[in-house]
Amino acid sequence: MSQMPQPTALSRCPSCEEPLDAADRFCGACGYDLSTVAAPPQDHPTIAMNGTSPDLPPAAPSVDWPRPRQTGSTDTPAPVHRAADIPGTDSGGSELPHPEHPEHPGHPQGDPAAVRPAGAKRPAGQPSGVRFDRPSEPDEYPLAPPADGPDREVPADPRTGDLPVPAAGAKLCVACRAGQVDTDGYCENCGHAQPRERDHMEQELGAVAAVSDRGLRHHRNEDAFAVSSTALPDGSPAVVAIVCDGVSSATRPDEASLAASHAANESLLAALPLGTHPQQAMHEAIVAASEAVNALAGPSTAEGEHAPHVNAPACTIVGALVTPSLLIVGWVGDSRVYWVPVDRTSTPARLTEDDSWAAQMVAAGLMNEAEAYADERAHAITGWLGADAYELEPHTVSFKPDRPGVVVVCTDGLWNYAETAEEMAEAVPLDAAERPLHSARVLVGHALDGGGHDNVTVAVLPFPAPSQGAGSA
Repeated sequence: MSQMPQPTALSRCPSCEEPLDAADRFCGACGYDLSTVAAPPQDHPTIAMNGTSPDLPPAAPSVDWPRPRQTGSTDTPAPVHRAADIPGTDSGGSELPHPEHPEHPGHPQGDPAAVRPAGAKRPAGQPSGVRFDRPSEPDEYPLAPPADGPDREVPADPRTGDLPVPAAGAKLCVACRAGQVDTDGYCENCGHAQPRERDHMEQELGAVAAVSDRGLRHHRNEDAFAVSSTALPDGSPAVVAIVCDGVSSATRPDEASLAASHAANESLLAALPLGTHPQQAMHEAIVAASEAVNALAGPSTAEGEHAPHVNAPACTIVGALVTPSLLIVGWVGDSRVYWVPVDRTSTPARLTEDDSWAAQMVAAGLMNEAEAYADERAHAITGWLGADAYELEPHTVSFKPDRPGVVVVCTDGLWNYAETAEEMAEAVPLDAAERPLHSARVLVGHALDGGGHDNVTVAVLPFPAPSQGAGSA
């Protein structure tokens, strides 16, 4: 039984640089066929026994390459130049005989056996100037006369000719547009990985907008968001943005962030119309998100014992709630909220404090902020949602801004490239209050231009909440 060709041993995908395992035949991120990567050439240099390098052959003279004539007004294609038609030299520096020269192997005088009878064709794959084995036998490869009319048959594409027609409703590959996509998200024909729904997401509700992107280095997007708006009992609007960042070292972080964002959003939409104070509603929303993530932890085995909390799904959460007079912020983890006034002469501010190793070092006075965030342990989080988390301590803060502005809610995929409030304000477009979706896109682009090392998610909310933002969404 013949074996499948083995892929070249690579540590990273030559197409997208995603890390690879030794047994991988396709890249898990972009679907690149690793079996097509040529093996590195064997380098066996010749070394003289006396330790000196052998003399190199003299450099061959440069070739005066002919230029093909341009297509004229008659649409006659330019003549094709074959390699054998071009004067040159062999590896020893000797001139190659020209095809018109009698000594050229393809010339009739130089190779009598190469003379073909009238109508004879060269077998497919056999180069010109090569002797026919049976020049006098009937042609085994007859060519049909050219047919330029509408009835001419177009040969089937060998890459797709034998593929079954996808069933109704089946998803076609975005790369070859012929193969069906299997349940794992790969094309059954070309093996190309299909874009995931969460690779890039956008949503706008007029009074709030959010954008999430996989980034340039991760193979999937483990962030999630939820944006909505509702009305308070007095009819005034309340606008909500929830952003969650999956903990990559945990299992199923993408599921954790999605469950947390949905649970928190639904909790706020249920509590606010009933008259619950916005700050209390935010606290309850984070608790609801925590319970949703805890519910994802299933039974697992650790050293033969039942241990459902080992490496359970986990994520961070940050949320902002805007009303005509209040700005409520809540979080657990290291995702952040920034305040950027519309009047850029006013001072911007960061409204959250990270649950992280670096923040603890700064708070304890052991390091300044620059030293702490330069440490390799800086982004180790000390608070998160998940069954294996420590005691849940939601942070909630209430603000009463005295001027209009925009609230930026984001994961560290963005603030890594705009860490201080001043840097974030610089990245936020001047018309962010009027164009929140455009501004969210610009901020995601800012992170991608900076390197896109992580998933990037950002929501932009104008303050105060505009009256047209009311209405459940």
